[in-house]
Amino acid sequence: WHARIYDATRWSFLFGRQDLLQRVAKLITPQRVLEVGCGTGTNLVSLTKYFPHAQITGVDLSADMLAIAKRKLVEYRQDITLLNQAYSDPLPGCFDLIVFSYSLSMMNPGWEQALTSAWRNLSDKGVLAVVDFADTPSAAFRQWMGVNHVRMEGQLQPVLNTQFQPILSQQHQVYVGLWRYLMFIGCKSAHTNLT
Repeated sequence: WHARIYDATRWSFLFGRQDLLQRVAKLITPQRVLEVGCGTGTNLVSLTKYFPHAQITGVDLSADMLAIAKRKLVEYRQDITLLNQAYSDPLPGCFDLIVFSYSLSMMNPGWEQALTSAWRNLSDKGVLAVVDFADTPSAAFRQWMGVNHVRMEGQLQPVLNTQFQPILSQQHQVYVGLWRYLMFIGCKSAHTNLT
């Protein structure tokens, strides 16, 4: 049921999405792009503008979200691949850019496996880009977000910094410190151990 109200309500929560894509666009011009947890396609639309010649794939568990994304993408590009599935295993081939936008914090369990799949799917010169909830000092807010399937315990950034070579790894406060969101851009490291 979230699909019907997602775009109307998430503007007040999902900070940093455009900033992340602008930063990535200054670093690379990818040929193949994957967004994991693409939802209603807001980022996919932006990705078509930043990378008009890239082959773009979006994956999401929600068929309702993907139906909205498909309708939204019609006026931009009709060749976007939308996959209705989990990202527990790598997809065929490699991607030059893999984006997670406020999706990892909702994969409970499964976010660590998604990052392992991303590492395996990322081309040798590819970039991983993540923007997501980091943490909150408020136990009440953490609990409320947990009811909405969002885990905000600071679990993401240490793993990102370990599994990938950071190019950018930041946190930003919002609403006078009620919570923080993270912004991460990284690449493969030859010393990363996935076992």
